[in-house]
Amino acid sequence: MDDQRIILETGIGTDLYGQDYTKAAIRAVNDAIRHSSLTLFTELGLDHKQMSVKVTIGVQNPDALDTARIAAELPRGTAEVTATKGGQNIPSPDGTTASVIATAAIEAYYPIDQSAYKLST
Repeated sequence: MDDQRIILETGIGTDLYGQDYTKAAIRAVNDAIRHSSLTLFTELGLDHKQMSVKVTIGVQNPDALDTARIAAELPRGTAEVTATKGGQNIPSPDGTTASVIATAAIEAYYPIDQSAYKLST
């Protein structure tokens, strides 16, 4: 069985005043997962613990992310979080602070035996 990507969702999150990259990233993850309802686990009797989840977070300062806190936000599967340069920092008018914008891409993979399925004609 090969892991097949069963879902791709994206999200955006911000921290307007605290320049907290992890807070913005968590909000981006929550935005993304609120777009999905993975009913296949209950409908098909699949074990969600077999699902692996790859999260890619884009922020201007990837080293500032607490990837363990971000992974803990995912309600199902085993998560791996990767931080990358992306997102945006929007400076305040006086230049003393910035609003942080994070982007998230969440990919869910599940081991699927493709021989068990066929396309109908």
